[in-house]
Amino acid sequence: MLENSTAFSGVSSSDIAASKEFYGETLGLTVADSMGGLDVELPGGAHLYVYPKPNHQPATFTFLNFAVTDLDATVDWLRARGVETKIYPDDEFPTDDRGIARGLGGGPDIAWFTDPSGNVIAVLADTRAPS
Repeated sequence: MLENSTAFSGVSSSDIAASKEFYGETLGLTVADSMGGLDVELPGGAHLYVYPKPNHQPATFTFLNFAVTDLDATVDWLRARGVETKIYPDDEFPTDDRGIARGLGGGPDIAWFTDPSGNVIAVLADTRAPS
């Protein structure tokens, strides 16, 4: 039944205008007003619905991942756009000075950042790419 549906994820926002600027201008994604919130077109054709919520509680877990072929260049690009990628203390997630955790627990290299509402997003080395 669901195999013929259109699926998308959603996350709440404490400030739709700031979210629109962040996802559209800072991250460079296509954003459209939709149903009182935002429709964010993600790479690969998926969509994220960002909706306003007056009593918003940030997603403290990683709710959105971007797998990239060059993590270091992507982190440099994000930081040049004002995105802070070192958001965890080193005793929680050891990272380098740019906020990249390298090989943490056998996983891919990864860097976390937040949207304007405090929801956690990650960029990580695409381990599916041919070496």
